[in-house]
Amino acid sequence: MSHPSQPVCRLTVAQALVRFLSAQYTERDGVRRRLIAGTWGIFGHGNVAGLGQALLEAGEEAMPFHQGRNEQSMVHAAVGYARQLNRLSAQAVTTSIGPGATNLVTGAALATVNRLPVLLLPGDYFATRTADPLLQQLEHPVSADVSVNDTLRPVSRYFDRINRPEALIPSALNAMRVLADPAETGAVTLALPQDVQAEAWDWPEEFFAERVWHVRRPAPEPAEIAAAAALVQGARRPLIVAGGGVHHSEAEDALKALVDATGIPVASTQAGKGSLRHDHPVDLGGIGHTGTAVCDDIARTADLVIGVGTRYTDFTTASSTLFAEPGVRFLNLNITSFDAHKLAATTVVADARAALEALTEALAGYRVDASYEAEYAAGKERWERVVDTAYRADDDSAVPTQTQVLGVLDSVVGDEDVVINAAGSLPGDLHKLWRARSPRQYHLEYGYSCMGYEIPGGIGVQLAAPDTPVWSLVGDGTYLMMPTEIVTAVQEGLPVNMVLIQNHGYASIGGLSEQTGGERFATAYRYRAADGTFTGDPLPVDLAANAASLGMDVIRAKTVGELRDALTAARASDRPTCVYVETDTTNPNAPGAEAWWDVPVAEVASREAAVEARKTYDHHAADIRRHL
Repeated sequence: MSHPSQPVCRLTVAQALVRFLSAQYTERDGVRRRLIAGTWGIFGHGNVAGLGQALLEAGEEAMPFHQGRNEQSMVHAAVGYARQLNRLSAQAVTTSIGPGATNLVTGAALATVNRLPVLLLPGDYFATRTADPLLQQLEHPVSADVSVNDTLRPVSRYFDRINRPEALIPSALNAMRVLADPAETGAVTLALPQDVQAEAWDWPEEFFAERVWHVRRPAPEPAEIAAAAALVQGARRPLIVAGGGVHHSEAEDALKALVDATGIPVASTQAGKGSLRHDHPVDLGGIGHTGTAVCDDIARTADLVIGVGTRYTDFTTASSTLFAEPGVRFLNLNITSFDAHKLAATTVVADARAALEALTEALAGYRVDASYEAEYAAGKERWERVVDTAYRADDDSAVPTQTQVLGVLDSVVGDEDVVINAAGSLPGDLHKLWRARSPRQYHLEYGYSCMGYEIPGGIGVQLAAPDTPVWSLVGDGTYLMMPTEIVTAVQEGLPVNMVLIQNHGYASIGGLSEQTGGERFATAYRYRAADGTFTGDPLPVDLAANAASLGMDVIRAKTVGELRDALTAARASDRPTCVYVETDTTNPNAPGAEAWWDVPVAEVASREAAVEARKTYDHHAADIRRHL
């Protein structure tokens, strides 16, 4: 019971939570947004009478609701929404107890790995234990307070189980604090026992007062900027690595001002691509295992690597083999201390935009040597010819390769269109080849590289940017993982475009398997041959028909010319539209990897392919370096 002198409101816990969430806002640079702009949900016995009833009672104006088809994909949609809005607005996801709750784990990991906010509200066991065990409850023999929702603890930035109504007040406030904190954000889980959801309590009215959470831009310390400027001024071949933090901080203009003044070239991670327009003179494209030749060549000889908002994943560093200059040093600008200190770097722990602006001022008068600029400019020009070759299709009647699909798409999209991908062979081709024209055009979820992200992620982006053409690029393997949210796009009237590429299996892993001695084992979608292997004819699946059965308009394209017409028609449509194309896999024209990736190979084997692959592995592994 609340204090008798306070005005109170009697509501269930679920009703109170929805009312609280509807009054939360973020503010940055004077712009205010709803912190929790909507809720996704699938209802079962663990939340239908609690949060389900509360959402119905609150109404669409107070809390917009989106009906999902798969719990994991609901999280993906919420993540896509938050990323499109630079983490300034998020969505909640509610599920029932049991399999609905555990289906959240993959999406929660994706959100936390990528530092993107999402609020998870799974049902849980009875706090009163009056029904014990209830349907779908996990019974742990020695820990009675464990539930399946505890699987969400390691993938959540904040976790609490609300076993008493009054416990919601501090926990809900902490949840909002984490979601709105640019250095702490990720998945936040409030596990809600189903009996507690429906329990009434007298809530203090001030709990429901409008709250504005300021999204801070911590300024850099002058001493850190001075040390950073000294490092840059002493470098002959500096290189900036732009990560996702550039976008989250809306620091693209600050980055451009720095490189315009200094001539320092810029490499981009998957999350950071688009920090500069592709045609900016210093933009060298993607870095690392899926990077461009010019970018990786410059990285190998860089004597100072300046990371801005990057986590330095193994793809970025080519598994610690890319930055090969003996005396290379690192300078990291990052709002998160954990990331700033990677690679034994000199650090500027601050907001990316604030840090870039301060560094630009401290570097007044500094510029890289003209010979360095000429070197990377020539490399950039050479790589542009590689892209032109990969994109070019001289015969409109030919079956397109995957890179030609990208080339045709590039000719159709506008500057503000958003292109979404996450897994398979497409991320490598896109990172090398895509010519990003605006900060949010290139939307690659590669922190978790989660198959199945593309379609729900596209729905989230479309909800965040309703007037923006959205393209979900999907291979057949990814499509079969999670096509169910097509139904949601149809239901909501969201004109998401899906480019469905049929290449009969796991193209990326098939290639990796071949390189590492796995001989493409079980990576193709084919019938079994007489010897029991999956090497027979391709399976006669019709994914285009499947997409049509879920409500999408489908356009089949067999040739380059038909593909161009289909993509143009899809972009003009106001309906969810699938462009289906079967690619030519016999003549892949994608440029190969420009840097290594550490995937350990069997140290002993009887098959020749694995023995030879191990020799190659040992050769590259000798270059692994710990930067201390």
